[in-house]
Amino acid sequence: MNTEAIIPHLFRTEYSKIVAVLTKVFGIEYLTVAEDLTSETFLAASEIWPYKGVPDNPQGWLHTVARNKANNYFNRNKIFRDKIRHHINQGDNPNDSQVELDIDLTEENIEDSQLQMMFVICHPSIPVNSQIALALRVLCGFGIEEIANAFLTNKETINKRLQRAKDKLRAESVQLVMPDENQIQSRLNTVLHTLYLLFSEGYYSESNVALIRKELCFEAMHLCYFLIKNQLTNRHETTSLMALMCFQASRLDARLSGSGELIVYANQDSKLWDQELIEKGFLYLQQASKWEVLSKYYLEASIAYWHTVKTESIEKWSSILHLYDQLLKFDNTPITALNRLYALSKIYGKEKALEEAEWLALHENHFYHLLLSELYSEIDPKKSMEALKMAFDTCKSETERSFIQKRITQKEHLQM
Repeated sequence: MNTEAIIPHLFRTEYSKIVAVLTKVFGIEYLTVAEDLTSETFLAASEIWPYKGVPDNPQGWLHTVARNKANNYFNRNKIFRDKIRHHINQGDNPNDSQVELDIDLTEENIEDSQLQMMFVICHPSIPVNSQIALALRVLCGFGIEEIANAFLTNKETINKRLQRAKDKLRAESVQLVMPDENQIQSRLNTVLHTLYLLFSEGYYSESNVALIRKELCFEAMHLCYFLIKNQLTNRHETTSLMALMCFQASRLDARLSGSGELIVYANQDSKLWDQELIEKGFLYLQQASKWEVLSKYYLEASIAYWHTVKTESIEKWSSILHLYDQLLKFDNTPITALNRLYALSKIYGKEKALEEAEWLALHENHFYHLLLSELYSEIDPKKSMEALKMAFDTCKSETERSFIQKRITQKEHLQM
């Protein structure tokens, strides 16, 4: 792998590791210092490696340079040194002019630090959009411009959002430690919710020109895997969420056409589904079932599993409908009720689904109108067209609006 390719790759994989460890040494109030030192480390790599070549152990090189930069910064900055002295174990002589910081970049400490950082970033005192932005920056190594693109905003806005989140963590005196055992479940729920939203933004993005962003999906899965590896956080909800993400991610390649158009489930080519991810999802779902509890993620994962079964059998749609009925007890939202209607139409017919759709009245939701268009397609072509035009008017994504317009044009030609 050449320098131009390996440095961005390593930035994705090593940036968060180094930042987490340095922040653990310095304290969360110096997260920005840890980020700056880590960025300087990668800058050094980009300046040296093109001329001297990529080292045999590039990760080790980065870790060594980061450790040296942290020690140099600590020893030359008296104000910083005095402020974080309580974080540092300096032995018997705290007045030494030169101190070697204990920066443990072993795999075990890296994973512990990243897991602790995950709980810090998902602290309930921070707004959800800031949690996701921090997760993308600190845990996933995304650049500010990439995050701005993900949120369809500018770099200045993202920088301000990140800074406010850091200020809040400092004001709350949040520590880079795992929550107490009596807090772990409630705090874990917040972490899982953030990962769920991160995956969802990649699976279907209304805030980006690209409707699907695989990198966000796989980063969410990578972070969820950290939680599964730890005994404290390997719980029913965690494995259920991982199963859900595996099943959903397995169909990513089939959800877009070669020209970038969204392909509805009924028209997807099952040959493009990733069978390895489907098998992994099934194993995680089996693990989750060992707990004698039921959760929103487990039910959603079970529904997603049935969507990887390419059949139109009554058993499939009856199971999906039953699962949606159970899910409504956990997540009684109009969107869940809307998703349930497609399964309902498969079992009881489109007329029955239309009756229930009228009660939802989600007039500002373009998916609602797309479903109405589908349900009316054979019953009342005129209403089907009207619903499709309403979907176009209410859709927020310019990319998908162009897709809907194509469907309108196609229907108009058929009706001529």
